[in-house]
Amino acid sequence: QVQLVESGGGLVQTGGSLRLSCAASGRTFSTYLMGWFRQAPGKEREFVAGISNSGGSTSYVDSVRGRFTISRDNAKNTVDLQMNSLKPEDTAVYYCAAKRSLRTTIPRAAREYDYWGQGTQVTVSS
Repeated sequence: QVQLVESGGGLVQTGGSLRLSCAASGRTFSTYLMGWFRQAPGKEREFVAGISNSGGSTSYVDSVRGRFTISRDNAKNTVDLQMNSLKPEDTAVYYCAAKRSLRTTIPRAAREYDYWGQGTQVTVSS
């Protein structure tokens, strides 16, 4: 079992940057594919970015590609999401998720993921 704890959320102005971090428990972190999702009020949970277990493959939703960067450090059991050029529409609760997988194909459906963090609020003011 994996426990995930997000940090780094907050309030930022349009055009600003935030770095989210997700710390995972356990000694098998390197066998998990990791994803970041977000959920705005009244909307469904949305895939934002994902990274394969080795870090060699990444995937982004079109709306954040070129602005957000996902990375992981398997030695530290962490996965980060660097968010630049933030927009008001990026406002949401951001969740870290884990899926036991050694494949390079990164699923975008929330139901594919096995473990979730509690979420961290990101608010971008206009």
